[in-house]
Amino acid sequence: MDGSHDLELILRSQTPIVVIESQDERRMLELLQAVTIARASSDYVPLFRWTLTDGLQRLDISLEPQAINSEPRDVLKHIRAVTKPGVYVLLDFHPFLDDPVHVRLLKDICMQARQVNKQLVLLSHKVEIPRELESYCARFDMALPSEQERTDIIKKAARKYAQDNPGSKVKVDRKAHELLIRNLAGLTYADTERLARNAIYVDGAITHSDLPGVMQAKYELLNRGGALQFEYDTARFNDVGGLSRLKKWLSHRRPAFRGDEGVAHLDAPKGILLLGVQGCGKSLAAKATAGIFGVPLLRLDFGAVYDKYHGETERKLRESLKTADVMSPCVLWIDEIEKGIAGRGGETGTTQRVLGTFLTWMAERESQVFVVATANDISTLPPELVRKGRFDEIFFVDLPGDEVRNSILAIHLANRNQTLKRFDLQQLAKATEGFSGAEIEQAIVSSLYAAHAKSETLETAHLLAEIKDTRPLSVVMAERIAAMREWAAGRTVPCD
Repeated sequence: MDGSHDLELILRSQTPIVVIESQDERRMLELLQAVTIARASSDYVPLFRWTLTDGLQRLDISLEPQAINSEPRDVLKHIRAVTKPGVYVLLDFHPFLDDPVHVRLLKDICMQARQVNKQLVLLSHKVEIPRELESYCARFDMALPSEQERTDIIKKAARKYAQDNPGSKVKVDRKAHELLIRNLAGLTYADTERLARNAIYVDGAITHSDLPGVMQAKYELLNRGGALQFEYDTARFNDVGGLSRLKKWLSHRRPAFRGDEGVAHLDAPKGILLLGVQGCGKSLAAKATAGIFGVPLLRLDFGAVYDKYHGETERKLRESLKTADVMSPCVLWIDEIEKGIAGRGGETGTTQRVLGTFLTWMAERESQVFVVATANDISTLPPELVRKGRFDEIFFVDLPGDEVRNSILAIHLANRNQTLKRFDLQQLAKATEGFSGAEIEQAIVSSLYAAHAKSETLETAHLLAEIKDTRPLSVVMAERIAAMREWAAGRTVPCD
């Protein structure tokens, strides 16, 4: 089993306290039993387990719990008094480490370790060691299942299904099976086993239809901070009007990101920054990026990251980025990034630490996470974020031209089951000059309400009337948009 060699070395080193933080208690106990039993007879050390409910129990041989020494103070006094070697696994002992008597007893046991080979293993989901005990401790991190182990887990689940359903054999789509093995990466053995079993037992098969459910369940297991939002079904680029240069750029880099055959010499793309006018499709382009790459979309909400307690904001961000790493391959969408790292009033210190954490992750990450950051105001972004190398490219999303407005009108009318032949799209495209894609969509929605109120079928005239009464953002904030366009010229790549 993976990790057994490292654990055996720690136990042989006779470090008084071994700290193991793991949610997979059963797996860890199996590993400890295997390491203990595998020892040579001359070096054999008995293995004990303690729980608050069952007390002390021998683990390396089959014995019923005796319910003795169930109190923390009693079991520590018992271990201190024992004159024979032994490994004592204390499960969920972390709440009792605040008691000074317990700390003193633990220290007494540690100081006896030179005379009698007694080791304590503190196994829990989280263990904070008092400072006076740190010098006696070593930590062991259980390695997550490797690709081969995940393959074996899926095979085991398939065999179990065949046993539970005589005469049935699990149907396997080869490509879906490969993706399932890859998508289960980053989970504990128990979680991997559970999700593999769920995928097979739903319909007795491993198909592409299983993957969204697996990724959703994996995301829920990993995202305990709540700052990430998960979306498996993403937009298609057919749903995005215009952005032809961006679409071409992404299509060229899709093979390298997905690791297709024949692209080993190409560096995987890291991400893009989308600047531009509000309502012109930056968010939709982020969703469509995940669609063209064929991977899940994670949205990072900086509003949920910030916390009033010192250090919590950076911790939440690190956990969110770690989740993105484990969910890879994926697209990480950071909407309006300037609101998260470009200053938040008096929180300049926190903001700087958040920026540093984010930049460090961008520079050092090795996972297949493609970052799509969108921003409306480039002037507030720190220069260390927008310098060349942070993102592969900076694109500017401008107000749509005539042809793009024509396609946007066609997309939104078709999405609302309208017959395009009834509309003069060229006339409508000309009338909507200066409109963003969102404003064009809203004009269609308002026109549908107006036509319905009159019990009429939507026609070009309804749309023209609504367009005439609309003051687009390019008119309301003309000076600001002009300044944005002036800044972007020569500094960014146009999306069209």
